[in-house]
Order: sequence, then structure tokens, then C-alpha cells
Amino acid sequence: MAVPLHRISTSTVTDAALAPVAARPRRVLISTDTYPPDVNGAAYFTHRLATGLAERGNDVHVVCQSDTGPATADVVDGVVVHRLRSAPILVHPTMRVTVPTRLDRLVAAIDPDVLHTQGHFVVGRAAIAAARRRGVPVVATNHFMPDNLFQFGHIPERLRAGAGRMAWRDFARIYDRADRITTPTPLAAKLLSDQGFGREVEPVSCGIDLARFRPHAEPKAWARRLFGLPDRPTILFVGRLDEEKHLTELVRALPYVLNTTDAQVALVGQGNQRAELERLAGRIGVAERVSFLGFVPDEEMPQTFAAADVFAMPGVAELQSIATLEAMASGLPVVAADAMALPHLVDGNGYLFAPGDVMGLAGHLTAILTDDALRARLGRVSRELALTHDHQASLARFEQIYDEVTR
Repeated sequence: MAVPLHRISTSTVTDAALAPVAARPRRVLISTDTYPPDVNGAAYFTHRLATGLAERGNDVHVVCQSDTGPATADVVDGVVVHRLRSAPILVHPTMRVTVPTRLDRLVAAIDPDVLHTQGHFVVGRAAIAAARRRGVPVVATNHFMPDNLFQFGHIPERLRAGAGRMAWRDFARIYDRADRITTPTPLAAKLLSDQGFGREVEPVSCGIDLARFRPHAEPKAWARRLFGLPDRPTILFVGRLDEEKHLTELVRALPYVLNTTDAQVALVGQGNQRAELERLAGRIGVAERVSFLGFVPDEEMPQTFAAADVFAMPGVAELQSIATLEAMASGLPVVAADAMALPHLVDGNGYLFAPGDVMGLAGHLTAILTDDALRARLGRVSRELALTHDHQASLARFEQIYDEVTR
């Protein structure tokens, strides 16, 4: 029934006109083919991105593969996680792959302001396609290098160059549909350019939690006891125990380090190279000096860095290396392979060695472990460099990018 005009006061109209319209939070959909409980750098970054954005007041949804098989949806750490039906990957012991599907109904139901994809595989390309059909802006971050897939695909060395070119062409075809593209470091951006990707790529650091990862002044024995390690000079590696990490070089370097130091190596992580590394350590007589700590929960990771004297990263397929950043934030000197983006993290806080140069790796580790003053100085520089990678600054930049593409 119509309301007579004389019954509506001017003050009522004015109050209604001036009443603020409630603005909903920025709604971000993140798509990824790997998410915890997967253990790898991309999964770890994506989880921290999602939870960090949620803590900053954003309405965050993640679409990813199911970790058990059936499709599910739940709120985890303030993030709505939509898990798609998945199947095991026969060539990988723990990871799963999403059954190919269209995501139009999910994207329509979520109605995001922006899609931020973390990859171009099954979930990523389905999410990009659905977002494009609905007119949702797309931000794409690259964590991909073909080297990370070669060992799982059992691709022979002679075929890897050609397979890599095909993989990069597929990447370019999918990511060319994005409105904005980022990658963790300037060197990672240059890699895309070198592979013929013609779009502008902005480096945005993965970032680290500088409050959680920080130097500890107390002696390291307490942290070593937590992991059952003897109280002796400790070389630490954190990451997947897989082929592209080149951990055989670290194990082979240890006998030369032991010529002058009472050192040990602690390896944190899981992977299909563990058995080979154990056999190698036994064969060259250092089995008692190499500890395999396996999977360490994220909440205990700061203690692993507190147990170490130096961090080693011999991998050759790192687009940034979150583990190396966390070691730096914890005040550890770094010895890293002079490959891909790792040189970006070594600047007066440690040493680079040529991939495959076991003697060079051993020499750098020995120099750091035998010189207390040098080790302390390199550790201070590591912390100073890490301060430029605050994850809150990275989150703020991503929020700015979301606003820029949604305008």
C-alpha cells in the first residue's frame, strides 16, 4: 500500500539520505594447486597470504585440492577453504591433483572482488577461466619453474630442455590472461622475461614474520635438545629432500668440513631423496653426523633455526626461498648456490658457491664455523637484510594491487 506523502517528514528523508551505506570488506579469492597440509614453499606462502589478508580485515576464500579426496568447505584460521575433489598423483608420494572442473558456480557464489591465483595448473587455470567469464579481475603470482617437476615426471636429462620450453609456453598462455602478474624477486621476474614472457612482472617478496623469526642470544644447546641433536656446530637445511635441492652436495661437503671442525648437518623436511642421502652419508662415513629431522610443524620452525650456526641452501630452482629468508631473520649466516634467485639473498651475510662445487661449499661452511667474529657479523647482516622482507609490507602491497585492478 502506498504511504501518503504527508506522513513522511523531511527529517526522516534527510536522515535516510545521510545514513552511511555499510561497505563490505574486500573479498579475495585465492586459487592454488597446493595448500597445507602440503609441505612446500608455494603452499606455505599461500597459507600465510590468506591468513594474513584475513587478519587485516579482508574476506578471504581459498579454492584448492582436497587433501583427502572428497570435496569439502570449512573455515580454517579465519579463511573459508573450498577443497575440490582430488586424486593421488602417482609420481608424488604425498601430493594430490584436483579432478578437472569448471568453477563458475563457486566463483558466482563467492562473488569476489579479485582472484589471486598462485599457479597455472588445474585449479589455477579453472579459476582464471571462471573469473574471466564473470569479469572478475585476476592477479597472478608465479612460483613455477619446470625444474621442480622434472624429477616427478621422470623426464630424462636429454628431454628436459624441450620439455621446459613446452612448459613455459603453457605458462605464458594461461598467465597472459591476468590483469597483473607478480613473482617473489627481481631475478624471478627476469627469468620470465628470459623465457619470452612479454608482460610486465612486478617483484613482491613473499615476506616473513619478523617477530616469530628472530635471533636468540642464549646458547644453542637448549634448541638442539628439542630435536635430539648433539651440542656441536650445526649446519642446517630446511626444505623438501628432493632432487633440485642438490643435497648430495651438502652431504659430500661434510667430510671436508670435519677435517677442521666438529660439525654436523641437520636436514629438516621430507622428500623422495631421503633414502639416497642416508645411503650416501653411510658410504662416505658421516652417517652419525647427518640428522634427518623429518617434518617439523610450522610453530616449531623458529626453534630449528635457533639450533643452527649456519644455513645452507644448495638448491638451484629457488624463486626466492622462504626458508633462507627465515634463516636470515633468525640471524644465521647463509651459504647458498649461485643459482636462480638465491644471489638476491646473499649480500654481505654469507657466501655463494658454484652449483656442484663441493669443495667451495665446504670451504665456505668451514670459514664460518671456525670464526666466531665472522659468524656473528654475517648473522647481523642477515637480520638487517631480512628486515626489508616484512610480510606485512608484502600484504599491504598486494592489497594495493587488488585495489588498482578493481578500479
